[in-house]
Formats: sequence, C-alpha cells, structure tokens
Amino acid sequence: MSPEKDHPKNPSYNAVCTGKTGHVEVLNVELNDPETHFRELIKFFFFFHDPTTKDKQGNDAGTQYASAIFVRDEEQKRIVNEVIDELQQSLKHAKKSPYSGSKMATAVHDATTFFDAEEAHQEYLTKNPSGYCNHYMRMQEWPQNDGENGDKKEKKKWFNR
Repeated sequence: MSPEKDHPKNPSYNAVCTGKTGHVEVLNVELNDPETHFRELIKFFFFFHDPTTKDKQGNDAGTQYASAIFVRDEEQKRIVNEVIDELQQSLKHAKKSPYSGSKMATAVHDATTFFDAEEAHQEYLTKNPSGYCNHYMRMQEWPQNDGENGDKKEKKKWFNR
C-alpha cells in the first residue's frame, strides 16, 4: 500500500524494493468487530513491530519497511494517534521497554489501494519457517503510564513465554 494517491498500480516486489514506488509492505486486516477490537489490534502491532525506526525493521532497510499504519476513517485515525501518544508517553519513563527513551516514528496514513503480495510472499513464514528475523515479540506487557492519582494502571500481560 502506498500513502500516495497517484501511486503505481500493482507494483512488483522488485519495483517496491527500489524505493521508487512509495509502497510499504503491510498486512491488510479485516476485523469482524472493529469497534471492539481495533484499539487492541493497534497495540498488538507495537508488540512485534519497532515503531522507532522510520524506514527500517531489524536488518531490513528501505522505504518499503517504513513504520506505518493505514487507516480507513477518522475514528481509526483518532484511535491510532491515541495509542501512539500513549506509547510515546510511556517510553519517556519506561525502564523495561526495548524502546525506552526513543521517539516514535510510526506514520499514520489514509488507506489507499491494497495490493496482494506476489505468490512467493504469500504465507511467507509457512514456506520459509526460519526466514524472517525482524518481527518478534519485543514487549511482554504494554508499558504503563501513571494514573491520575499517581497509581500505576493495572498491567495487562499479553503473552506467556
């Protein structure tokens, strides 16, 4: 998907890798109940995606690896920006986060046309079980901000390892 409205249509993987198409590698998620689950989905995204690097994820670098979220409407945009702000505030004080002291680089764009990946990239991890090293669970808990009374909000443990 590209943040540009006049982007090339259905670009090849090789074309995207040149950085000239403006496209970003994304996952298109359709929720059955977005009002209930959208905020949690956005938080989940940040558990395994590094939001502090602009055009890089692990060893992969280039505009196609931009930290980006594409939204379908103003309500989604509002929620994404709230979650980003919440995470950024917590990073100023978090001691256990791998992003502590970092600045969020995740861009929020209006959704444009989603193009399916080429067949070789469909079900990539099924075809290449050890072929992806850049997305892994970077956090076990969502970083917490102080509540209004100075109390820590209840921590939500997302994953057991």
